Amino acid sequence: MTRKDNHNVDRLFEGWAFGKINYFLFGAGLTLLILGYFFMANGEVNSFQSLTLAPILLFLGYIIVIPVALVFREKQTENE
Repeated sequence: MTRKDNHNVDRLFEGWAFGKINYFLFGAGLTLLILGYFFMANGEVNSFQSLTLAPILLFLGYIIVIPVALVFREKQTENE
């Protein structure tokens, strides 16, 4: 790699928007999805967990938690 290429790589990660909170929220969203599909697969056809619990978990994961993880940014302080 030339010196110019190293500079471009450094600039790529300079503005990286994901922080610890983003990764935590994304992991929580994936956990909700896994739990939702698990409850849907293991519940009986007309059970509470298949008809109510699993869709709620999937909705929370797909529609709320993962999008929040993707767009969340920490507030910038005045010094930065």
